[in-house]
Amino acid sequence: MSAPRSLVLTGAVLLSCCALFSAFVPAPRAPVSAPITGTTAALSAAALVTPTAAHAADGAVWIPALSAVGAGFAIGLAAIGSGVGQGIASGRCIDGISRQPEVADDLRGVLLLSLAFMES
Repeated sequence: MSAPRSLVLTGAVLLSCCALFSAFVPAPRAPVSAPITGTTAALSAAALVTPTAAHAADGAVWIPALSAVGAGFAIGLAAIGSGVGQGIASGRCIDGISRQPEVADDLRGVLLLSLAFMES
């Protein structure tokens, strides 16, 4: 039963990825009308050359698109890691309180401080 559902979901993800990657189009380039000299010219040249490397042969922009996808994965993994760490720390604090109830206030304070650091 799960095979047809898995195939449908896989197809939907592939279709949405194709739609996402086809949505990125190159930006129009305006011609420079006034002569620019010095540092401004060097900065302008660097700004014009950098996006040119990101354009594929068919005009799609792959590097910014894949950078956005990679950033999404990185943020998701960071959130998952933080959540797992907070769960482990909370569980260990509860274990410590159950073993030594007299140090509950100290453990609670350290736990809250640790959770604040994990959130940041």
